[in-house]
Amino acid sequence: MLAPLPIATQATLQGGLSLLDGAVLLGVLAAVTWLGHARSGKQTELKDFFLGGRSLPWWAVAASIVATEISAVTFVSLPSVVWREGGNLTYLQIGLFGSLVARAVVGFVLVPAYYEREIYSPYDYVAQRFGEAGRRVTTALFTLGGILGQSARVYLTAVVFEVVLFDELAAVEAATGIPPLAASVLVIAVVAIAWTWMGGIATVVWTDAALFLLFLVGIAATLLFLGGELSGGLWGALSEGWDAGKFRLLDTSWDPHRAYTLPVALLVASWGQIGPYGTDQLMVQRLLCCSDARQARKAILASMGGMGVTFLVGTVGVALWAWTREFELSAAGAAMVAEKPDRIFPVIIAEVLPNGVKGLVLAGAFAAAISSLDSILAALSQTTLTALGRAEGEARETLRLSRLLVLVYGVLLAAAALGIDAVAGRYASILDLALAMAGYTGGALLAAFFLAWWKPLRVNGSGLVWSAPLSVLAVFALAWHQVWAQQRVVQVAVLMLGLWLLLPAGRRRSVRRTLTLLAGLALCWALARYGVLPPDGTPLPWPWYLPTGAVVAFAFGWLLDEERDGPAARGAGRAEAS
Repeated sequence: MLAPLPIATQATLQGGLSLLDGAVLLGVLAAVTWLGHARSGKQTELKDFFLGGRSLPWWAVAASIVATEISAVTFVSLPSVVWREGGNLTYLQIGLFGSLVARAVVGFVLVPAYYEREIYSPYDYVAQRFGEAGRRVTTALFTLGGILGQSARVYLTAVVFEVVLFDELAAVEAATGIPPLAASVLVIAVVAIAWTWMGGIATVVWTDAALFLLFLVGIAATLLFLGGELSGGLWGALSEGWDAGKFRLLDTSWDPHRAYTLPVALLVASWGQIGPYGTDQLMVQRLLCCSDARQARKAILASMGGMGVTFLVGTVGVALWAWTREFELSAAGAAMVAEKPDRIFPVIIAEVLPNGVKGLVLAGAFAAAISSLDSILAALSQTTLTALGRAEGEARETLRLSRLLVLVYGVLLAAAALGIDAVAGRYASILDLALAMAGYTGGALLAAFFLAWWKPLRVNGSGLVWSAPLSVLAVFALAWHQVWAQQRVVQVAVLMLGLWLLLPAGRRRSVRRTLTLLAGLALCWALARYGVLPPDGTPLPWPWYLPTGAVVAFAFGWLLDEERDGPAARGAGRAEAS
């Protein structure tokens, strides 16, 4: 767990932020802010705010997708994964093989379906098949998953600031009483809210495109400087890393304990990643900003180039490994890294990088967090506005409400980021934590879309209302196996069964559907009690979360649907879904 750093330890950390670093950081952020504002255009209606008037170029959308999916977690945590003992680049298998297939399916199957209609999100698509109940369920899933997933990214960036800006944050704490971690989260949230307010998704896309370039500059600056410090230079460091297996990419093991293997990438991530790219509003909203389906397809396929950026980020981990073999960190820096390996890059930034370069790399980490946070704020605002039935109406009033929702969700995400520390210690790295959080709801979202898209199933969505929370409960049960988790599963199961029986439509539900729900709840308890891997009793790794949730939501969404009970029950089912 990334506990607050002891004052005595922090005070002896070498380095810090110079005036030059501060000027570089503020100058970069000011320039990006100006660019986003200048290119966003005038926001006169909801289509401008949430779809950029459907006039954004595909290459800017592609860069925005890359900037969003890389985030601060990849920028900071992936180097630590590669740097540590036994670390390598096998994480890239998920993107090279899994998401490549997923992006192709999204580009050639889902994008055309979205562009057939004037929609603002994939949840509008579900609503056209299942009514407002389907929209509310999918919007709730996206909201929960967005807050869980993005809070981890904000949290990690705040940890970077907590290490690098210790003196400045200590002064803030002395003056205001706000702890360093909370102050860091507050700054990130305020900037993200301001950027999203300026011009909606158009500002988000253009600032993300600029931040994408900043990623590259920060990575290049880090590699060049660390290489210049090493006796063998950067090429020598990379050669040593190659010999040590740091560039190992493929892991063909079938060991289910491992998260980053070729079988997992091909058999699990390949279809599991369709959810994040094709049914998650965070990504889909960008695709809908293009002028037509062809341009959107170009954007999603071109975003595959982001794997090159991820590879460069992993290379930073190799450079860190070579540097720590030749040089030593200060006692304070070594203690911080020993406590949590994710701190290695922030400590190197603080103690090793020269003034100016330090500010540039810090701007890259800050930009990575902002690019993810402003994206989720725009997406959460849009989906909530539509779910509340406020997507139509007087433009000025609607835009005002959308900005209010951005503020509300900014506060919620900041609060969640501060709370994420409670579960951070369970995962090997913050990278795993962030990816796992999104898996809690991603499977249910994917299943909801395919229930709506696959018309031969002949469902009306009434089963989705129950299978979606059942899916989230199943993923929670798969991830947590302590006694308290089993108790929570039982409590939620009792609540769901009570609602099933006590709601007005419950008196007309068939025995078959009631027994099906009981079977689903029993499955969740069994996963919480017995769903571990032998012989050590460890849980399945995070890549299995989304497929598990998708199978549960899809199967029970179909089995619990009232259409399968025949004409006599359909009136009750439609009343339930509404």
